Amino acid sequence: MFKNEYQGGAFVEVFSAQGKNPGANWKILGSPSVIWKEFDKEVKSFVFVLEGSSQTNKIQLPKENKQILGLIQRFLVLQIYIPLGRDFSTELLITDLRNIKRRLYLSTVHKELSSTPLHAKIPLFMIKRKIWCNLCIDLVAFTSEIFKGAVFQSLDGIIVSANCKLRKIFTLKYKPQDTADKDDEPTDIIPRSCQLTTDVPQVTQLLNMTKLRQTEIKSAGHPLSSAESDQFINRGTGSMRSSKNQDICHIAFGSKVLGPPPLSGRRNNMRISSEPICILCIHIPLKNHQLIRITGENYG
Repeated sequence: MFKNEYQGGAFVEVFSAQGKNPGANWKILGSPSVIWKEFDKEVKSFVFVLEGSSQTNKIQLPKENKQILGLIQRFLVLQIYIPLGRDFSTELLITDLRNIKRRLYLSTVHKELSSTPLHAKIPLFMIKRKIWCNLCIDLVAFTSEIFKGAVFQSLDGIIVSANCKLRKIFTLKYKPQDTADKDDEPTDIIPRSCQLTTDVPQVTQLLNMTKLRQTEIKSAGHPLSSAESDQFINRGTGSMRSSKNQDICHIAFGSKVLGPPPLSGRRNNMRISSEPICILCIHIPLKNHQLIRITGENYG
């Protein structure tokens, strides 16, 4: 769809909720009662609303499975509003320089990062809610660090699932400033034609492997280091390969993907266990001045 279009500028607009029929190029999976277009008074523009199950209610671009997007800029931005207490997911079809298609499945359902050679589950526990967010996904970083040795070539498919309000989707050539944990205003890297008005509460949140490592896991109480992140990726890869569902396939973007469809993330506290060990030595005097040593382990 965009392969033969000029992509050398600062951004490429992929989707806008404005216009008569903004969903014309999208495959809509869900009834009008759960996916619809409405005018949002807060942002003073039209938005797409997706509600209900994130597994069944979604929109897919391109509509036809034989088509590809051919988007080559590094950063993908979803301009979204995610409510509190509801799941949200997005699935991205990536093609690397060896023309191997891989999938990034980002979801609030996932509790840990895991991957196979062709598919990755990325948790979105850190995503900002109840505020308009320019969610900026670093496609190059995720491709190279999750799929070791792979080099990002193009983004060829996008699925956005409930629950969210979606205003725009666009790609960026350069990294925007992350304002999710600051009071700064969004920088001009966000193109003016895509910016929300200044009176709308908003953040720009950058998502890459470094941000995942820096985010504190509540159950563990410490950020993930690079080594720990790799450990969890490798552990996820091993467990998924050796599972009984190894030969089961599911359909994503019209093609078969090895392994079961990503349904839910198993809760895992991701804790690196450290069990204190105490060595207790007791010397008991005997008649011939001999000593008996009694050793106990795993006390405490």
